[in-house]
Amino acid sequence: MNLEILLPIILVVGAAVAVILAMSIRIVKQGTAIIVERFGKYHRTLGTGLRFIVPFIDRALPMISLKEQVADFKPQPVITKDNVTMQIDSVVFFQIVDPKLYTYGIERPMLAIENLTATTLRNIVGELELDETLSSRDTVNTKMREIIDTATDPWGIKVNRVELKNILPPAAIQESMEKQMRAERERRENILLAEGEKRSKILVAEGEKEAEILRAEARKIALLTEAEGQKCAIQKIMEAKPDAAYLTLQGYEALKVMADGEATKIIVPNDLANVASLFTSIKETLAPVTGTEKKTTKTKQK
Repeated sequence: MNLEILLPIILVVGAAVAVILAMSIRIVKQGTAIIVERFGKYHRTLGTGLRFIVPFIDRALPMISLKEQVADFKPQPVITKDNVTMQIDSVVFFQIVDPKLYTYGIERPMLAIENLTATTLRNIVGELELDETLSSRDTVNTKMREIIDTATDPWGIKVNRVELKNILPPAAIQESMEKQMRAERERRENILLAEGEKRSKILVAEGEKEAEILRAEARKIALLTEAEGQKCAIQKIMEAKPDAAYLTLQGYEALKVMADGEATKIIVPNDLANVASLFTSIKETLAPVTGTEKKTTKTKQK
């Protein structure tokens, strides 16, 4: 056969083989899956790696991601139990666990999840009052996840987490809540100031009490020291054996000091000489016993 005739035939056959190979080979990436239909019916699911299908008999559907996905839905109007309309938007984290169910379970799965999320949110929040809705976000998230996950099981979808992203009450209620928060902050501030002032007064009182105790202790020590000093002074005077003239002079000095003091009434003896007699008596009382007295005492004891 002429080469000029064979060459076009070889090229055609080669192109046909290349097309057939291209149609029969499928490379499935990690974290994805491909549904294969044969004559319009589900045949099998292609996993990760190099896979082959029968050209013109098998048909590969678009690749399906098995990774966790995030669906952010627009805000939905929700009415609480106490008839407050709020705008709440939610976020759903889900994952396709069964490509076959995802493909044949429901038409437009994402729209179905969005509508299911909105209706579930309205049902749950409708049973709560405004304050409960704002303070029980975790509870609402948990209930929504459980309900949506159960509903999406026949679709081959696993709902891992549901989050309420924003909860927006009406403007009037927001203003009222802000006023309440400001009042609460002011109340706490006043309590803290009162506690601080109270503590300060207690510390001042305790300091004054301790200072008074220290002053009393100091006065006590001073009086004891003064008394001890006077006692030592009298003993020194007695040991010096002062005569009557010295004692009389000291009596005059004592009267002079008494007259200069703040006393309103002073009793002065009629006979100033008695002052000398008084000091003489003190001298005899504090004076040590002499040797003669000791000897006399011993003689009497015998």
